[in-house]
Amino acid sequence: MTQLISRVAGQGSYLPERVLTNSEIATFVDTDDEWIRARTGISERHIAAEGETTSDLGYRAALAALEDAGLTPDDIDLIVVATTTADLIFPSTAALIQARLGIRHGAAFDIQAVCSGFIYALAVTDGLLKGGVFQRALVIGAETMSRILNWEDRTTCVLFGDGAGAWVLERSEGDKGIIGYDLRCEGRYTDLLKTTGGVSSTQSSGLLTMEGPAVFKHAILKISNSMERLIERENVAIADIDWFVPHQANQRILEGVADKLGISRDKVISTVAKHGNTSAASVPLAFSQAVDDERIKPGDLCLLEALGGGLTWGSALVRL
Repeated sequence: MTQLISRVAGQGSYLPERVLTNSEIATFVDTDDEWIRARTGISERHIAAEGETTSDLGYRAALAALEDAGLTPDDIDLIVVATTTADLIFPSTAALIQARLGIRHGAAFDIQAVCSGFIYALAVTDGLLKGGVFQRALVIGAETMSRILNWEDRTTCVLFGDGAGAWVLERSEGDKGIIGYDLRCEGRYTDLLKTTGGVSSTQSSGLLTMEGPAVFKHAILKISNSMERLIERENVAIADIDWFVPHQANQRILEGVADKLGISRDKVISTVAKHGNTSAASVPLAFSQAVDDERIKPGDLCLLEALGGGLTWGSALVRL
């Protein structure tokens, strides 16, 4: 029987033009560049311009992924957008991007799993493609996290940035594509990382709050366990992994997870210094940079992971 797989046919990303440095933040919050870099590894982040929305970022990333794949919007019959900062409550950001691409067929919807959203979106899309429901999909992680930050809270406002990354996935045969994934959620930890509002509770989005030390401890353990389950299930050894592409939350978490699993730090793709935490966009943004600078090459085996509000977390194993 032929083995179907969701192949990565193309990838792309987009970052807003404006760069906000640690030194600039220090002009309006009680912090400094050394304090931020020592605790997070972050030096700067990109911030969406006034009027620039999540769908704007996702649309540009989608165009880049289509160009990389050598395809046009008409070749796409599914769009899945992972975001926690949608333009509107409804319609979905995916629907807005579909309209802007001029696509009038297929389906489009959003997934909300916060920073884990892109991993969740890959898993859902993989099932729909391999199940024969769709042929070719755009999977997009896009965020304007700057819109839900408390810019007077130095423990959170220094961490996040805006951006988008996109993959074109297509139903194919062979051994290159999404090999497997592991998804988890424990809703009992919702208070650790959340916003202070919502449509049905406060009629507003609220602002992001986080119990950083607690999230840090959960991140190291839960992400490591997820990746161990995944590689054991797929009969893959850590030594077989060419690149570790983690969610770009904090440099200390990236290194802590790599060390716990015995992954060499020179195999870790890190963009956190330049991007900050872009939530659901961070994994495809980091992947895109590593493909563009030719570290990740066709045939490489990549281990992806993320943890976010919920708590949600997960990992995915992908051969480019």
